[in-house]
Amino acid sequence: MSRNDQVLIIGGGLAGLSAAIHLAQAGVEVVVYEKESYPRHKVCGEYISNEVLPYWAKLGIDPFTWGATRIERCALSSISGRLVQAPLPLGGFGISRYHLDDQLQQCASQHGVKFVQAEVSTIEYQDDRFRIKTRKGEEAEAAIVIGAYGKRSRLDKEQQRSFIQERAPYLAVKRHFTGEFPEDLVALHNFSGGYCGVSKVEEGRINVCYLTDYKAFKSYRNIEQFENAVVARNPHLAACFRDFTPLFDAPITISQISFAGKERVHQHVLMCGDSAGMIHPLCGNGMGMAISSAQLLSDLIMQYLNGDLPNRVALENAYTEAWQRQFRRRLQAGRLFSRLFARNQLFDRSVSLLTHIPAALPFFIRQTHG
Repeated sequence: MSRNDQVLIIGGGLAGLSAAIHLAQAGVEVVVYEKESYPRHKVCGEYISNEVLPYWAKLGIDPFTWGATRIERCALSSISGRLVQAPLPLGGFGISRYHLDDQLQQCASQHGVKFVQAEVSTIEYQDDRFRIKTRKGEEAEAAIVIGAYGKRSRLDKEQQRSFIQERAPYLAVKRHFTGEFPEDLVALHNFSGGYCGVSKVEEGRINVCYLTDYKAFKSYRNIEQFENAVVARNPHLAACFRDFTPLFDAPITISQISFAGKERVHQHVLMCGDSAGMIHPLCGNGMGMAISSAQLLSDLIMQYLNGDLPNRVALENAYTEAWQRQFRRRLQAGRLFSRLFARNQLFDRSVSLLTHIPAALPFFIRQTHG
């Protein structure tokens, strides 16, 4: 591959945009294929760990100039309302995906990244080259393709990725509100069959986003009935729905969410962000992990382009091994914590114990953060 050959990135979310900016600043020609327009809302907790700030600083990105809120404390509650609070290790910040993705896209464009608004329908690899085609019939060719198209896509089915056969039993719901809520706090509240994150983003907005097992939801006629009967049994969440004023005409939702394991490289496509693997949302670090994976992959691609990695196999193996080293432990911790959350009585006793030793809460948070 010549230095002048372009890299195609399929998906313009956090991982895809961060990688695009990184590679473009290093002199690589980058084209991002994104089916949606900017800006747009996405179902997301909208909290990011400060672990990404040194990387973004190298790229010239400062989310606080875009209105991000500084978050320094965390709170955790059980269904009964039992609550524990503690300082947040490293800290974090809150910013909406509506605003953040839009700003990152503008930043990428300023560095020469080309954007194509189209959905990629096929990826073919032959003779050490990729050929992609969009549903509009557009075609392109490159030596490197990054898959950053999110949790679950028609492309995953088209590419016959193994995880697509696994159950995807979760539903997520998100709203923005106005109201009184501490700007420096991120809260996670348990309810039967799921949990809900609450934190502030830019312009005083409050993001409320919850995940539930679809089995817990399907016996109710609609989201409002489910929230009144199930979610609001936690008194802290009941207060949110009672005291906050909604800003959306209707909540936005996403279904068929799965946390099954994924390949980091599939048919030579280098997967990044949620396409490579997802940490359970209750860990509050999915966005940070997506950005960190973009850094990891982009650094290795530059080593490949500069000749420090001799061939494609070396690049793919190095990325797979580095991804596992960086994220395996936090994924294991996330799976463990999700099982604990699902056992309501055990979780309530755990929160009760944490109220006596709140310093233990930051320890558990560190297990899912870099």
